[in-house]
Amino acid sequence: MTKIGIILGSTRPNRNGSQVARWVLDAASARGDAEYELIDLRDYPLPHLDEPVAPAFGPSANAHTRAWAERIAPFDGFVIVTPEYNGGYPGVLKNALDHLFAEWTNKAVGFVSYGANGGARAVVQLRAVCSTLGMADVGYQVAISVLTDFENYSTFTPRTPHADALGKTLDQLIAWSGALAPLRAAEPAPVNS
Repeated sequence: MTKIGIILGSTRPNRNGSQVARWVLDAASARGDAEYELIDLRDYPLPHLDEPVAPAFGPSANAHTRAWAERIAPFDGFVIVTPEYNGGYPGVLKNALDHLFAEWTNKAVGFVSYGANGGARAVVQLRAVCSTLGMADVGYQVAISVLTDFENYSTFTPRTPHADALGKTLDQLIAWSGALAPLRAAEPAPVNS
């Protein structure tokens, strides 16, 4: 069965992302079309990129990177749940992406973002980075406003349009993950494994 990781891209105290990621996980798991797992970046406290060799060129010398690679490698695709901070996505998410290369390649990725403008600018940046890592980003995304979709800016209240957008995002993600399977099967094992 297809395996999809839902990456919670914020580690801030009192983050809104945990509610959004839980909503994504619950809605996705109810579909029955894949195995979905939550990957919380708080559980993988990576230092600022400290690899002596670029991840594309060799196995990691660091246990923390090898543990991160082992967590990411088994998945066929990802949903990245990200806030928008100051017009971009969190540095901790960029750092987590940068620690690996082969583990991301030929996998599909979809986005659920939140912020004052729905997190749209964060997703624009993420699409460019994920593309460079060899990921296929799906066209649909979920954009959630902290101004209108959270009571008192802190309690997530998903609406029908959000559920519809998530459904379309997941439909594409599952289809693209399947379409990319032959490419993943032809690849050598990731270098960080």
